[in-house]
Amino acid sequence: MTMQLTNLKVVTVTLNPALDLTGHLQILTKGTVNQVQHCALEPAGKGVNVAKVLAELGAEVTATGFLGVENQTPFCQLFERSNIKDKFIRVQGATRINVKLVESSSQVSDINFPGVSVTAAAIVEFETMLANLSIDHDVFVIAGSLPIGVTPEQCAKWISQLQKAGKKVFFDSSNAALSAGIAVQPWLIKPNDEELAQWTKDTKHAKGESMAGKSLVEIAQQLASTGISNVVVSLGADGVMWLNHEGWLQAKPPQMAIVSTVGAGDTLVAGMCWGQLNNWNKKQTLGFATALSALAVTQVGVGVEDINEVITMSERITIGE
Repeated sequence: MTMQLTNLKVVTVTLNPALDLTGHLQILTKGTVNQVQHCALEPAGKGVNVAKVLAELGAEVTATGFLGVENQTPFCQLFERSNIKDKFIRVQGATRINVKLVESSSQVSDINFPGVSVTAAAIVEFETMLANLSIDHDVFVIAGSLPIGVTPEQCAKWISQLQKAGKKVFFDSSNAALSAGIAVQPWLIKPNDEELAQWTKDTKHAKGESMAGKSLVEIAQQLASTGISNVVVSLGADGVMWLNHEGWLQAKPPQMAIVSTVGAGDTLVAGMCWGQLNNWNKKQTLGFATALSALAVTQVGVGVEDINEVITMSERITIGE
């Protein structure tokens, strides 16, 4: 795989970051005491995870969003360690702590807290920052949930403004934020099957049904028909489906020894973005992104442990229409 570098500047937006407290245990039993075998507390949030992976790949990453002043130190340390430009707007309060409990079966239970409250003044400050960053950046990744004080409509407005300015917006969210974002046609979205079910409000597409059935294809085609250039559907162990003007392409990784699925979806977004930054073709981008995500489930924590492993894994990805 050629690693030709072009314009590698990117902005990641994390409106509602979190400190992820991840605990590993044999089996989670509700209503009783559970013993965690080992744990880690890491700065995270979808956009932060994407920023970390892109920075480790070699991108020039600027990260922005809203960050609570009371516990910002771990984030500041990550940004300095990873050479990520910190353009977060500081707000009063503490950034939320999300709990992720990973069982030995690799099943993950998430307990997500609401996060800080964002004031109108902070939103104005953020909008100014976003406008300034759009002067010399062409690619933006907006990922994650919304904090208290930011509405789905505001998030959609920011996507729309960037798109109208000729920027490529990668958007990865869920629930009302996803629906509002879809309405303004981001350049790329990456829903999973559950998020597609939420969008369609159709329970027959819920997890457990066929991952590559006709119904899923039809939903993605419906999304593409709204004007979204790239619809990327993550299917977990079944791989990734990607629809754009070139048609469908599907990638399937080999069976992996799963340690944790935390951050795998964010890693996939980072891989798709990396391919765009390097002007790779569709097959090369999808193979690399799928390989990156497949390796992510074999480790604890988000990041690229060995780029040579990613390149080798890319050659093991099965890609077809």
